[in-house]
Amino acid sequence: MLKRELVSEVTEQLGGYYKQDVAQAVDIILENITQALTEGRRVEIRGFGSFSVRTRKPRTTKNPKTGKMMDIPARKTLHFTMSKSLKEVLIEE
Repeated sequence: MLKRELVSEVTEQLGGYYKQDVAQAVDIILENITQALTEGRRVEIRGFGSFSVRTRKPRTTKNPKTGKMMDIPARKTLHFTMSKSLKEVLIEE
């Protein structure tokens, strides 16, 4: 689902709101989620799941093309854990 599809769906379901207003609300929500994750905070949306930032350890690996050993530095990654209710809905399908 694309952002514009989400905006269209929400606009249809709510009625009485303009697409530009719903799009602005979606932008504000996404900006707040991004800000919280940037600050290292966990974001939990009940009934959907939670987002958190994890740090991957640095490691050494081998370049398959050249065979040369490479050092990969530590980096941050986004981790998503789905809620129990979302998991149950997905398993039913």
